[in-house]
Amino acid sequence: MSGGLLVAGTTSDAGKSVVTAGICRWLVRQGVKVAPFKAQNMSLNSFVTRGGAEIGRAQAMQAQACRIEPTALMNPVLLKPGGEQSSQVVLLGRPVGELSARGFFGGSGGSSPGKRLHGGRQRKLLGTVLDCLAELRDAYDAVICEGAGSPAEINLRRTDIVNMGIARGARLPVLVVGDIDRGGVFASFFGTLALLSREDQELVAGFLVNKFRGDVSLLEPGLDMLHGLTGRRTYGVLPFRHGLGIDEEDGLRVSLRGAVRESAVAPPVGEDVLRVAVCAVPLMSNFTDVDALAAEPGVVVRFVDRPEELSDADLVVVPGTRGTVRALQWLRERGLAEALRRRAAEGRPVLGICGGFQILGEHIEDEVESRAGHVDGLRLLPVRVRFAREKTLTRPEGEALGERVEGYEIHHGVAEVTAGEPFLDGCRVGAVWGTHWHGSLESDGFRRAFLREVAAAAGRRFVPAADTSFAALREEQLDRLGDLIEQHADTDALWRLIESGAPQGLPFIPPGAPA
Repeated sequence: MSGGLLVAGTTSDAGKSVVTAGICRWLVRQGVKVAPFKAQNMSLNSFVTRGGAEIGRAQAMQAQACRIEPTALMNPVLLKPGGEQSSQVVLLGRPVGELSARGFFGGSGGSSPGKRLHGGRQRKLLGTVLDCLAELRDAYDAVICEGAGSPAEINLRRTDIVNMGIARGARLPVLVVGDIDRGGVFASFFGTLALLSREDQELVAGFLVNKFRGDVSLLEPGLDMLHGLTGRRTYGVLPFRHGLGIDEEDGLRVSLRGAVRESAVAPPVGEDVLRVAVCAVPLMSNFTDVDALAAEPGVVVRFVDRPEELSDADLVVVPGTRGTVRALQWLRERGLAEALRRRAAEGRPVLGICGGFQILGEHIEDEVESRAGHVDGLRLLPVRVRFAREKTLTRPEGEALGERVEGYEIHHGVAEVTAGEPFLDGCRVGAVWGTHWHGSLESDGFRRAFLREVAAAAGRRFVPAADTSFAALREEQLDRLGDLIEQHADTDALWRLIESGAPQGLPFIPPGAPA
């Protein structure tokens, strides 16, 4: 096998990331040397490679599905929103600037304005991303690429480098994924195709239905009609499965009350359930840090935005954010800052991670991110923070609570710890902990030791499970994605598509005119 595929979608959140990961895991189980690729990603959830490059967490997860180490080649352009009007651009793993919407983003209406850069700059990036893709294709048998948003954003097509732009540039066949659980999937498939140019349509091989509930035989007449209208087949119907949205891309889309991550059905080892409340701060980044807590039997994790929602929490987490000063102001405006101070005074556990750690400190000097200058923190930890222009991107290892810990750091804030008990790179005072280390809770021994401390401080009779392995659970999730492809997609046809490209002679569908 020597080829590639672009997994596009009718909309954002159609399931492109998990389908890409599933195809990658299916291929690697067939002995194929495969790699993931996303030319341009927009996400507040990022990861640091062993080479010190920052990429989207979704691509790091997809690399794990391929059983390879992630690299900057797999996500050459990463946009990290700093608000509705600006994003930090990370190119080949390194930040290169902050871009305003008026000056740099494609501007005249349409969906996903933050997912494309302004025309001139975008065109200059096309050569870079095609070079990265070519390097991966030289090194691997197959490269499975993920698109962004929808390829039918016709106002942005001229400067697109992540959907049909990369498909045309690298001659990749395109599989369009649609979320049938939302409804309107047939119209979405047909409309997506009809809005594309003839040259783009030639690369769209067919469709993949995602998140189907019910009897597939009831869907088949519609699939036959879709084939008659478009001349393109459906490569599979994937059933709805709970718990497969791993390493979500977009922290801006987290529902303040709907994004409840609960642990597995297994009961707690001790007598009590441990409740974790995560403050859903603006521009929340790497909220995936709490996934490891939710994986523990007997631990329930929820996102909150009101002080009364902290009252029954055994642990409150203040997570990372791309807007530390803005998040601090938000906590104060909503009364959460005062609730956190009361918790600390009562000896009830609080954990700050990255931006959350900085918020818990004495003060922040920020002339980089918010340019707010001197800002008082919550003064729960003896820490002074100064924002540096150069971003810290590292993969630290260390020890805490008598256990080995691995993590990764992504931050501009430099913390000076003046007192307290050392805790990773941060500190602890009483039941308040703070660290810049993302991913530390994925270290099983450390997570269990930390939860024992939390349970003791909260007065809970809770004992973490001795056999919970976060890495093993992640592997199980990735295998479930591979199983979905293997069991519910036409893998023979998918194999031919990846190896040989889109079928020749596919009909052209004029915009607005059924076949």
